[in-house]
Amino acid sequence: MDDVEKNALLMFLEAQRASVLAIIDGLDTQALTTSVLPSGWTPLGLVEHLGHAERHWFQEIATGSAEPLAWPDDDHMPLTTPRPPSAVFAFYRTQCERSNAVLASTPLSAPPRGRHPGSLGEEITDLRGIALHMIEETARHAGHLDVVRELLDGKTGLGPR
Repeated sequence: MDDVEKNALLMFLEAQRASVLAIIDGLDTQALTTSVLPSGWTPLGLVEHLGHAERHWFQEIATGSAEPLAWPDDDHMPLTTPRPPSAVFAFYRTQCERSNAVLASTPLSAPPRGRHPGSLGEEITDLRGIALHMIEETARHAGHLDVVRELLDGKTGLGPR
């Protein structure tokens, strides 16, 4: 049963990840680094955030450790990035691959080895909860990107779902 459930969770997570990338596909660097909302975040910054979320939940929390980042902590506005699109997309894809490896090699009932602060950390009691949270997180941000893409160039209905 665990494999069937894992496959279902991974299918939904992969669909949301694919949506994120499809929604911003075709945007140039200027559009990827342009904020169109008062909060100031950029599409590229949101993709980097999603990479950090994958790393945090599947590595730091699920396994208790993560490889060091390739760059130092930045002092920039949240959900923006000074890195070029190629670096951010490579980071995101690498973190997703590592998340998939953790999901493939760990029972869904495995308790987290790390601890996320706050009430969400108390709610997440196993790898299943981590996978469900990342589906939720990725879908939420895919919706944000949908709106921003429409504001940037009028395109809508992008992505596999």
